[in-house]
Amino acid sequence: MFDATGHCDALHWTGKAIGLLDLDAFFASVEQLDHPEWRGLPIIVGGSPDKRGVVSTASYEARRYGVRSAMASATAARLCPDAIWTTGNFARYCEVSSRVMAILVDETPLVEQVSIDEAFFDITPGRFSREEPYEVCARIQARVSELGVTCSIGLGTSKSIAKIASERDKPRGLTVVFPGSEQSFLAPLPIRSLSGIGSAAERALEAIGVRTLGQLARASDADLSRIFGVSAEKMRLRAQGREQSIVASAFEDDDPKSVSCERTFETDLYDRAEIEAAIMHIASMTGRRLRRKGLKGGTVTLKVKHSPTSQHTAQERLPAPSDDEHVFGPVARGLLERVWAPGQPIRLIGVGISHLDDETGEQSLFDAERVETGRLARATDLVRDRFGEGAIGYGRDLRFDGHVSNTAPMGKSLD
Repeated sequence: MFDATGHCDALHWTGKAIGLLDLDAFFASVEQLDHPEWRGLPIIVGGSPDKRGVVSTASYEARRYGVRSAMASATAARLCPDAIWTTGNFARYCEVSSRVMAILVDETPLVEQVSIDEAFFDITPGRFSREEPYEVCARIQARVSELGVTCSIGLGTSKSIAKIASERDKPRGLTVVFPGSEQSFLAPLPIRSLSGIGSAAERALEAIGVRTLGQLARASDADLSRIFGVSAEKMRLRAQGREQSIVASAFEDDDPKSVSCERTFETDLYDRAEIEAAIMHIASMTGRRLRRKGLKGGTVTLKVKHSPTSQHTAQERLPAPSDDEHVFGPVARGLLERVWAPGQPIRLIGVGISHLDDETGEQSLFDAERVETGRLARATDLVRDRFGEGAIGYGRDLRFDGHVSNTAPMGKSLD
Protein backbone atom coordinates (compact mmCIF):
# COMPACT_ATOMS: atom_id res chain seq x y z
CA MET A 1 0.00 0.00 0.00
CA PHE A 2 1.30 3.44 -0.97
CA ASP A 3 -0.21 6.86 -0.66
CA ALA A 4 -0.37 9.40 -3.46
CA THR A 5 3.08 10.74 -2.59
CA GLY A 6 4.86 7.39 -2.59
CA HIS A 7 5.11 6.75 1.16
CA CYS A 8 5.30 3.13 2.22
CA ASP A 9 2.84 1.72 4.71
CA ALA A 10 5.71 0.94 7.10
CA LEU A 11 5.64 4.56 8.33
CA HIS A 12 4.35 5.18 11.82
CA TRP A 13 1.30 7.45 12.04
CA THR A 14 1.46 10.47 14.32
CA GLY A 15 -1.36 12.88 15.07
CA LYS A 16 -4.96 13.00 13.88
CA ALA A 17 -6.29 10.18 11.68
CA ILE A 18 -9.65 10.73 9.97
CA GLY A 19 -11.14 8.41 7.39
CA LEU A 20 -13.99 8.82 4.94
CA LEU A 21 -15.81 5.66 3.88
CA ASP A 22 -17.72 5.94 0.59
CA LEU A 23 -19.77 2.95 -0.55
CA ASP A 24 -19.13 2.23 -4.23
CA ALA A 25 -22.16 2.83 -6.51
CA PHE A 26 -24.13 1.89 -3.43
CA PHE A 27 -27.74 1.57 -4.60
CA ALA A 28 -26.70 -0.25 -7.77
CA SER A 29 -24.35 -2.51 -5.79
CA VAL A 30 -27.18 -3.56 -3.47
CA GLU A 31 -29.35 -4.32 -6.50
CA GLN A 32 -26.58 -6.52 -7.95
CA LEU A 33 -26.20 -8.18 -4.55
CA ASP A 34 -29.92 -8.98 -4.43
CA HIS A 35 -30.08 -9.93 -8.13
CA PRO A 36 -26.97 -12.02 -8.90
CA GLU A 37 -28.04 -12.26 -12.53
CA TRP A 38 -27.47 -8.49 -12.82
CA ARG A 39 -23.81 -8.63 -11.82
CA GLY A 40 -21.51 -7.30 -14.50
CA LEU A 41 -24.39 -5.58 -16.29
CA PRO A 42 -25.18 -1.84 -16.50
CA ILE A 43 -27.70 -0.99 -13.75
CA ILE A 44 -29.45 2.34 -13.34
CA VAL A 45 -31.39 3.14 -10.17
CA GLY A 46 -33.75 6.06 -10.69
CA GLY A 47 -36.98 7.30 -12.17
CA SER A 48 -38.12 6.25 -15.64
CA PRO A 49 -36.99 8.27 -18.69
CA ASP A 50 -40.57 9.02 -19.78
CA LYS A 51 -41.62 10.52 -16.41
CA ARG A 52 -38.89 13.10 -15.93
CA GLY A 53 -36.96 10.72 -13.75
CA VAL A 54 -33.46 11.35 -12.44
CA VAL A 55 -30.63 8.86 -11.98
CA SER A 56 -30.02 8.12 -8.29
CA THR A 57 -27.06 5.79 -8.87
CA ALA A 58 -25.50 3.96 -11.79
CA SER A 59 -23.34 0.86 -11.62
CA TYR A 60 -19.77 1.15 -12.85
CA GLU A 61 -20.78 -0.82 -15.93
CA ALA A 62 -23.30 1.93 -16.74
CA ARG A 63 -20.83 4.70 -15.89
CA ARG A 64 -18.59 3.53 -18.72
CA TYR A 65 -21.30 4.87 -21.03
CA GLY A 66 -21.20 8.28 -19.34
CA VAL A 67 -24.18 7.77 -17.02
CA ARG A 68 -23.86 9.71 -13.76
CA SER A 69 -25.89 10.38 -10.61
CA ALA A 70 -28.36 13.29 -10.86
CA MET A 71 -28.44 12.97 -14.66
CA ALA A 72 -31.85 13.15 -16.32
CA SER A 73 -33.07 9.60 -16.92
CA ALA A 74 -33.90 10.44 -20.52
CA THR A 75 -30.25 11.35 -21.12
CA ALA A 76 -29.06 8.21 -19.38
CA ALA A 77 -31.36 6.08 -21.54
CA ARG A 78 -29.83 7.55 -24.69
CA LEU A 79 -26.30 6.96 -23.45
CA CYS A 80 -26.95 3.41 -22.24
CA PRO A 81 -30.03 2.01 -24.02
CA ASP A 82 -29.44 -1.56 -22.81
CA ALA A 83 -29.26 -0.73 -19.11
CA ILE A 84 -31.40 -2.51 -16.54
CA TRP A 85 -33.61 0.06 -14.80
CA THR A 86 -35.05 -0.11 -11.29
CA THR A 87 -36.75 2.53 -9.15
CA GLY A 88 -34.96 1.06 -6.15
CA ASN A 89 -35.73 -0.14 -2.65
CA PHE A 90 -34.77 2.53 -0.13
CA ALA A 91 -35.67 0.41 2.89
CA ARG A 92 -33.25 -2.27 1.69
CA TYR A 93 -30.51 0.32 1.12
CA CYS A 94 -31.02 1.64 4.65
CA GLU A 95 -30.72 -1.90 6.00
CA VAL A 96 -27.37 -2.50 4.29
CA SER A 97 -26.15 0.98 5.21
CA SER A 98 -26.94 0.32 8.87
CA ARG A 99 -24.86 -2.85 8.79
CA VAL A 100 -21.93 -0.94 7.29
CA MET A 101 -22.19 1.80 9.91
CA ALA A 102 -22.28 -0.87 12.63
CA ILE A 103 -18.89 -2.06 11.39
CA LEU A 104 -17.49 1.45 11.76
CA VAL A 105 -18.93 1.86 15.25
CA ASP A 106 -17.39 -1.47 16.17
CA GLU A 107 -13.99 -0.01 15.26
CA THR A 108 -14.41 3.42 16.84
CA PRO A 109 -17.21 5.30 18.61
CA LEU A 110 -16.28 8.46 16.68
CA VAL A 111 -18.39 7.97 13.55
CA GLU A 112 -20.16 10.81 11.72
CA GLN A 113 -22.55 9.54 9.08
CA VAL A 114 -23.06 12.28 6.48
CA SER A 115 -25.30 10.36 4.07
CA ILE A 116 -26.68 6.90 3.50
CA ASP A 117 -23.44 5.83 1.78
CA GLU A 118 -20.76 8.02 3.40
CA ALA A 119 -19.32 8.44 6.88
CA PHE A 120 -16.31 10.06 8.52
CA PHE A 121 -14.58 8.16 11.31
CA ASP A 122 -11.78 9.09 13.69
CA ILE A 123 -9.19 6.36 14.30
CA THR A 124 -6.43 8.52 15.78
CA PRO A 125 -4.02 6.21 17.60
CA GLY A 126 -4.45 6.44 21.36
CA ARG A 127 -7.66 6.25 23.33
CA PHE A 128 -9.68 3.91 21.10
CA SER A 129 -7.00 2.14 19.04
CA ARG A 130 -3.31 1.33 19.20
CA GLU A 131 -3.13 0.05 15.62
CA GLU A 132 -1.84 1.99 12.65
CA PRO A 133 -4.84 3.77 11.10
CA TYR A 134 -4.28 2.34 7.62
CA GLU A 135 -4.43 -1.18 9.11
CA VAL A 136 -7.81 -0.34 10.63
CA CYS A 137 -9.02 0.96 7.24
CA ALA A 138 -7.92 -2.21 5.47
CA ARG A 139 -9.85 -4.29 7.99
CA ILE A 140 -12.95 -2.11 7.59
CA GLN A 141 -12.82 -2.62 3.82
CA ALA A 142 -12.56 -6.38 4.23
CA ARG A 143 -15.48 -6.50 6.66
CA VAL A 144 -17.66 -4.38 4.37
CA SER A 145 -16.85 -6.68 1.44
CA GLU A 146 -18.18 -9.61 3.46
CA LEU A 147 -21.61 -7.92 3.34
CA GLY A 148 -21.59 -8.18 -0.46
CA VAL A 149 -20.87 -4.51 -1.25
CA THR A 150 -17.60 -2.60 -1.51
CA CYS A 151 -16.27 0.74 -0.33
CA SER A 152 -13.48 3.19 -1.02
CA ILE A 153 -11.70 4.88 1.87
CA GLY A 154 -9.62 8.02 2.09
CA LEU A 155 -7.42 8.51 5.15
CA GLY A 156 -5.72 11.73 6.23
CA THR A 157 -5.34 14.26 8.99
CA SER A 158 -8.56 16.18 8.23
CA LYS A 159 -12.01 15.70 6.78
CA SER A 160 -11.14 17.60 3.60
CA ILE A 161 -8.13 15.42 2.88
CA ALA A 162 -10.03 12.23 3.68
CA LYS A 163 -12.87 13.26 1.35
CA ILE A 164 -10.55 14.07 -1.56
CA ALA A 165 -8.51 10.90 -0.98
CA SER A 166 -11.64 8.71 -0.98
CA GLU A 167 -12.37 9.81 -4.55
CA ARG A 168 -8.89 9.12 -5.95
CA ASP A 169 -9.14 5.38 -6.48
CA LYS A 170 -12.62 3.93 -6.97
CA PRO A 171 -13.98 1.34 -6.63
CA ARG A 172 -12.38 -0.56 -3.72
CA GLY A 173 -9.67 2.08 -3.28
CA LEU A 174 -7.71 2.88 -0.14
CA THR A 175 -5.79 6.14 -0.49
CA VAL A 176 -3.63 7.17 2.46
CA VAL A 177 -2.19 10.66 2.89
CA PHE A 178 0.40 10.41 5.66
CA PRO A 179 0.99 13.23 8.14
CA GLY A 180 3.46 15.68 6.67
CA SER A 181 2.56 14.95 3.04
CA GLU A 182 -0.67 16.98 2.95
CA GLN A 183 0.62 19.92 0.91
CA SER A 184 2.37 17.79 -1.71
CA PHE A 185 -0.82 15.72 -2.07
CA LEU A 186 -3.14 18.72 -2.41
CA ALA A 187 -1.04 21.23 -4.35
CA PRO A 188 -1.43 19.80 -7.92
CA LEU A 189 -5.14 19.04 -7.60
CA PRO A 190 -7.76 21.19 -9.39
CA ILE A 191 -9.57 23.68 -7.18
CA ARG A 192 -12.93 21.94 -7.72
CA SER A 193 -11.55 18.98 -5.76
CA LEU A 194 -12.02 20.93 -2.54
CA SER A 195 -15.31 20.85 -0.68
CA GLY A 196 -16.90 24.30 -0.63
CA ILE A 197 -15.84 25.33 -4.14
CA GLY A 198 -18.76 25.33 -6.53
CA SER A 199 -19.02 26.49 -10.12
CA ALA A 200 -19.30 30.20 -9.26
CA ALA A 201 -16.23 30.16 -7.00
CA GLU A 202 -14.37 28.10 -9.58
CA ARG A 203 -15.02 30.72 -12.27
CA ALA A 204 -13.99 33.55 -9.96
CA LEU A 205 -10.74 31.80 -9.00
CA GLU A 206 -9.86 30.93 -12.58
CA ALA A 207 -10.40 34.57 -13.51
CA ILE A 208 -7.47 35.50 -11.23
CA GLY A 209 -5.31 32.63 -12.44
CA VAL A 210 -5.99 30.19 -9.57
CA ARG A 211 -6.56 26.68 -10.94
CA THR A 212 -4.88 24.37 -8.43
CA LEU A 213 -5.09 23.99 -4.68
CA GLY A 214 -1.44 24.96 -4.43
CA GLN A 215 -2.23 28.28 -6.10
CA LEU A 216 -5.27 28.69 -3.85
CA ALA A 217 -3.08 28.16 -0.78
CA ARG A 218 -0.82 31.04 -1.92
CA ALA A 219 -3.54 33.45 -3.12
CA SER A 220 -3.76 36.92 -1.59
CA ASP A 221 -6.02 37.67 1.35
CA ALA A 222 -7.84 40.30 -0.68
CA ASP A 223 -8.68 37.88 -3.52
CA LEU A 224 -9.85 35.14 -1.19
CA SER A 225 -11.97 37.54 0.89
CA ARG A 226 -13.63 38.88 -2.24
CA ILE A 227 -14.54 35.36 -3.40
CA PHE A 228 -15.26 33.53 -0.12
CA GLY A 229 -16.09 36.34 2.28
CA VAL A 230 -15.85 35.28 5.93
CA SER A 231 -14.88 31.74 4.84
CA ALA A 232 -11.67 32.92 3.15
CA GLU A 233 -9.28 31.78 5.87
CA LYS A 234 -11.06 28.46 6.25
CA MET A 235 -10.65 27.77 2.53
CA ARG A 236 -6.96 28.69 2.64
CA LEU A 237 -6.36 26.29 5.55
CA ARG A 238 -8.15 23.53 3.66
CA ALA A 239 -6.04 24.12 0.56
CA GLN A 240 -2.89 24.05 2.70
CA GLY A 241 -3.90 20.83 4.42
CA ARG A 242 -3.96 22.55 7.82
CA GLU A 243 -7.69 22.31 8.54
CA GLN A 244 -8.57 21.16 12.07
CA SER A 245 -11.42 18.64 11.96
CA ILE A 246 -13.61 17.06 14.60
CA VAL A 247 -15.69 13.97 13.91
CA ALA A 248 -19.00 14.59 15.66
CA SER A 249 -20.70 11.25 16.10
CA ALA A 250 -24.10 11.26 14.39
CA PHE A 251 -24.98 8.27 16.53
CA GLU A 252 -24.92 10.41 19.66
CA ASP A 253 -27.57 12.76 18.28
CA ASP A 254 -30.22 11.18 16.09
CA ASP A 255 -32.48 14.24 16.06
CA PRO A 256 -33.33 15.32 12.52
CA LYS A 257 -32.72 18.97 11.68
CA SER A 258 -35.75 19.21 9.39
CA VAL A 259 -38.56 17.19 7.86
CA SER A 260 -39.54 17.74 4.25
CA CYS A 261 -41.15 16.24 1.16
CA GLU A 262 -40.74 17.20 -2.48
CA ARG A 263 -42.07 16.02 -5.81
CA THR A 264 -40.99 16.44 -9.43
CA PHE A 265 -43.91 16.77 -11.86
CA GLU A 266 -44.27 14.86 -15.08
CA THR A 267 -45.06 18.11 -16.91
CA ASP A 268 -44.25 21.67 -15.86
CA LEU A 269 -46.82 23.57 -13.81
CA TYR A 270 -47.74 27.09 -14.99
CA ASP A 271 -51.19 27.78 -13.56
CA ARG A 272 -51.22 29.51 -10.16
CA ALA A 273 -54.20 27.53 -8.85
CA GLU A 274 -52.53 24.27 -9.81
CA ILE A 275 -49.23 25.34 -8.24
CA GLU A 276 -50.93 26.35 -5.00
CA ALA A 277 -52.81 23.06 -4.93
CA ALA A 278 -49.49 21.23 -5.39
CA ILE A 279 -47.97 23.12 -2.45
CA MET A 280 -50.86 22.08 -0.20
CA HIS A 281 -50.65 18.51 -1.48
CA ILE A 282 -46.94 18.29 -0.60
CA ALA A 283 -47.48 20.11 2.69
CA SER A 284 -49.91 17.36 3.68
CA MET A 285 -47.21 14.74 3.11
CA THR A 286 -44.78 16.75 5.23
CA GLY A 287 -47.36 17.07 7.98
CA ARG A 288 -47.92 13.32 7.98
CA ARG A 289 -44.18 12.73 8.34
CA LEU A 290 -43.98 15.20 11.22
CA ARG A 291 -46.79 13.52 13.11
CA ARG A 292 -45.27 10.08 12.57
CA LYS A 293 -42.04 11.33 14.13
CA GLY A 294 -43.85 13.14 16.94
CA LEU A 295 -42.29 16.46 15.91
CA LYS A 296 -43.39 20.06 15.43
CA GLY A 297 -41.42 22.82 13.77
CA GLY A 298 -41.29 26.58 13.84
CA THR A 299 -40.01 27.45 10.34
CA VAL A 300 -41.56 26.56 6.99
CA THR A 301 -39.51 26.45 3.77
CA LEU A 302 -40.85 26.42 0.23
CA LYS A 303 -38.53 25.11 -2.48
CA VAL A 304 -39.18 25.27 -6.22
CA LYS A 305 -37.20 24.30 -9.30
CA HIS A 306 -37.86 26.00 -12.61
CA SER A 307 -35.31 23.78 -14.39
CA PRO A 308 -32.82 21.08 -13.36
CA THR A 309 -30.26 23.79 -12.49
CA SER A 310 -32.52 26.63 -11.26
CA GLN A 311 -33.61 26.31 -7.64
CA HIS A 312 -35.13 28.90 -5.29
CA THR A 313 -36.21 28.74 -1.65
CA ALA A 314 -38.04 31.02 0.78
CA GLN A 315 -38.60 30.69 4.52
CA GLU A 316 -40.93 32.12 7.15
CA ARG A 317 -41.25 31.61 10.89
CA LEU A 318 -44.56 30.28 12.18
CA PRO A 319 -46.39 31.98 15.08
CA ALA A 320 -45.99 28.72 17.03
CA PRO A 321 -44.47 25.28 16.29
CA SER A 322 -46.83 23.08 14.29
CA ASP A 323 -47.19 19.65 12.69
CA ASP A 324 -50.47 20.57 10.96
CA GLU A 325 -50.46 21.22 7.22
CA HIS A 326 -53.64 23.26 7.65
CA VAL A 327 -51.46 25.70 9.62
CA PHE A 328 -48.11 25.70 7.81
CA GLY A 329 -49.46 24.83 4.35
CA PRO A 330 -51.06 28.26 3.77
CA VAL A 331 -47.82 29.89 4.98
CA ALA A 332 -45.87 27.86 2.41
CA ARG A 333 -48.40 28.83 -0.22
CA GLY A 334 -47.90 32.49 0.70
CA LEU A 335 -44.17 32.16 0.02
CA LEU A 336 -44.85 31.43 -3.65
CA GLU A 337 -44.62 35.12 -4.60
CA ARG A 338 -40.97 35.16 -3.47
CA VAL A 339 -39.83 32.30 -5.69
CA TRP A 340 -42.11 32.39 -8.73
CA ALA A 341 -43.39 34.88 -11.27
CA PRO A 342 -46.43 34.25 -13.49
CA GLY A 343 -45.38 32.50 -16.68
CA GLN A 344 -42.41 30.68 -15.14
CA PRO A 345 -42.53 26.89 -15.30
CA ILE A 346 -42.24 24.84 -12.11
CA ARG A 347 -40.98 21.27 -12.34
CA LEU A 348 -40.39 20.55 -8.62
CA ILE A 349 -41.96 21.71 -5.37
CA GLY A 350 -40.80 20.95 -1.85
CA VAL A 351 -42.19 21.90 1.57
CA GLY A 352 -40.04 21.55 4.68
CA ILE A 353 -40.34 22.26 8.39
CA SER A 354 -37.29 23.04 10.54
CA HIS A 355 -36.45 24.27 14.07
CA LEU A 356 -37.99 21.07 15.40
CA ASP A 357 -39.20 20.21 18.91
CA ASP A 358 -40.82 17.00 20.06
CA GLU A 359 -44.44 17.13 21.17
CA THR A 360 -43.63 16.51 24.82
CA GLY A 361 -42.36 20.07 25.26
CA GLU A 362 -44.37 23.08 26.41
CA GLN A 363 -47.38 23.58 24.18
CA SER A 364 -48.36 26.92 22.71
CA LEU A 365 -51.95 28.16 23.02
CA PHE A 366 -53.91 27.63 19.80
CA ASP A 367 -57.20 29.09 18.88
CA ALA A 368 -60.23 26.83 18.43
CA GLU A 369 -59.91 26.70 14.66
CA ARG A 370 -56.33 25.39 14.85
CA VAL A 371 -57.33 22.75 17.38
CA GLU A 372 -60.02 21.54 15.00
CA THR A 373 -57.67 21.38 12.00
CA GLY A 374 -55.20 19.43 14.10
CA ARG A 375 -57.91 16.92 14.94
CA LEU A 376 -58.80 16.68 11.26
CA ALA A 377 -55.18 15.95 10.31
CA ARG A 378 -54.88 13.21 12.92
CA ALA A 379 -58.20 11.66 11.95
CA THR A 380 -57.00 11.53 8.35
CA ASP A 381 -53.80 9.81 9.54
CA LEU A 382 -55.83 7.15 11.36
CA VAL A 383 -57.84 6.32 8.22
CA ARG A 384 -54.68 6.10 6.08
CA ASP A 385 -52.87 4.00 8.67
CA ARG A 386 -55.70 1.48 8.66
CA PHE A 387 -56.78 1.45 5.01
CA GLY A 388 -53.79 2.79 3.06
CA GLU A 389 -52.52 6.13 1.80
CA GLY A 390 -55.13 6.35 -0.95
CA ALA A 391 -58.10 5.67 1.33
CA ILE A 392 -58.83 9.35 1.96
CA GLY A 393 -57.71 12.60 0.44
CA TYR A 394 -58.64 16.04 -0.80
CA GLY A 395 -59.63 16.95 -4.32
CA ARG A 396 -56.29 18.70 -4.79
CA ASP A 397 -54.51 15.39 -4.12
CA LEU A 398 -56.38 13.57 -6.88
CA ARG A 399 -55.16 15.87 -9.62
CA PHE A 400 -51.55 14.89 -8.93
CA ASP A 401 -52.16 11.16 -8.71
CA GLY A 402 -49.98 9.59 -11.39
CA HIS A 403 -48.62 12.93 -12.61
CA VAL A 404 -45.36 13.12 -10.71
CA SER A 405 -41.98 11.68 -11.63
CA ASN A 406 -41.41 8.17 -10.32
CA THR A 407 -37.88 8.89 -9.13
CA ALA A 408 -37.79 7.32 -5.67
CA PRO A 409 -37.21 9.77 -2.79
CA MET A 410 -33.72 8.44 -2.07
CA GLY A 411 -31.77 11.60 -1.45
CA LYS A 412 -28.39 11.46 0.23
CA SER A 413 -29.56 13.14 3.40
CA LEU A 414 -30.28 11.02 6.44
CA ASP A 415 -33.68 12.50 7.20
